[in-house]
Amino acid sequence: MTKYRIRGGKPLHGSITISGAKNAAVAIIPAALLVDGVCRIENIPQISDVTLILQILQELGADIRTVNRTTVDIDCSHIRNRQVPYELARKIRASYYLVGALLGRFGWAEVPLPGGCDLGGRPIDQHVKGFVSMGADVDVRSGLICAKVPGGRLSGGQVYLDMVSVGATMNIMLAAVLADGMTVIENAAKEPHIVDLANFLNSMGANIMGAGTDVIKIRGVKQLRGGTYSIIPDQIEAGTYMAAVAAAGGDVLIQNVIPKHLDCITAKLVEMGVDVEELDDAVRVRRSGPISRTNVKTMPYPGFPTDMQPQIAAVLCLANGTSVLTEGVWDSRYRYVDEFRRMGAHIQVDGKVAVIEGVSALTGAPVHACDLRAGAAMVIAGLAAQGVTEVDAIYHIERGYENLVGKLAGVGADIRTITVPDEDAKAQVG
Repeated sequence: MTKYRIRGGKPLHGSITISGAKNAAVAIIPAALLVDGVCRIENIPQISDVTLILQILQELGADIRTVNRTTVDIDCSHIRNRQVPYELARKIRASYYLVGALLGRFGWAEVPLPGGCDLGGRPIDQHVKGFVSMGADVDVRSGLICAKVPGGRLSGGQVYLDMVSVGATMNIMLAAVLADGMTVIENAAKEPHIVDLANFLNSMGANIMGAGTDVIKIRGVKQLRGGTYSIIPDQIEAGTYMAAVAAAGGDVLIQNVIPKHLDCITAKLVEMGVDVEELDDAVRVRRSGPISRTNVKTMPYPGFPTDMQPQIAAVLCLANGTSVLTEGVWDSRYRYVDEFRRMGAHIQVDGKVAVIEGVSALTGAPVHACDLRAGAAMVIAGLAAQGVTEVDAIYHIERGYENLVGKLAGVGADIRTITVPDEDAKAQVG
């Protein structure tokens, strides 16, 4: 068993460079299935979710060549195998983007139901609604999403999403770019990675208008050609390090960001007494005084992101006064609360609302990374806590953060990866 061991109480000083956006990369890489030619994709994050999605494409027959640490060439021109490997797809939520991409290219897709973090019910009904509107027959059976177009090629459709869904918006875009005619998505999600996917597809010859607004129009084209594209910086990775500075204190320059994408996070940290200075492609985050209480509600972009909810909770645990945190997107995102309580936090949860009474200090303890973002929150709490914190199940964290230990150690954190013998791990569980 590998863990992170953190000796807390050290303010952070220095600079951190942000990697490419996880949520963009795991959609843009499957989008290469739609391209006739070589896609060179730059600024790819070195995370396990990206490794998995590249492995799936290789299993399908894609020719993938590593150019350097953050750049790959992908050629899907000669793919013949359309059977997505079950065990690989089950490990990653983003495997459902393969449905839209395969359906758009071949008019047929059979993809295992996805895995990823357990955040409560995450239905794919809005994805299915979009595919059906373009003429596909879709059935979910035996753990598989089975989709087929009787005529072999999708036709433009009109779909109104019953709820704002990032995954459905992106999946319908993927399916629509090679369809006959115009597809219109209403009540579309607006996240930066949706705009990034649209920009990637357009750079390869697609005709997508309105990405970043609540109405996206996709006029189908006959073919996408190869090209080069660089993925945007990761908004959530940047926000996580901003929260780490807020919790532990210090002065850190966070580089390779788009400050506009961070506005919702910046606004809340400033409310809490954190100094955030926006530069052209960086933000400087400083905190030396007390943290003030505030209320936070997660919402679709441009609201406060649900993927930052556990991290901001870690900061609020140390705020003066009582804060109210409301989860406006997922049903089950407070499973980490018991782990915070091990460290001395005072949190009460009722449904989608958590009431956090700030404490003067957290105390290091053994804690569990319940999922990707909750794991990042455990690290933040450990950085701010007195004593030693050990975080297990770190494979969750490595799904979405490139070189977390190295980046934090580079700004003065006392954090390292340790390996615990299986016998010791079993004894601890027992």
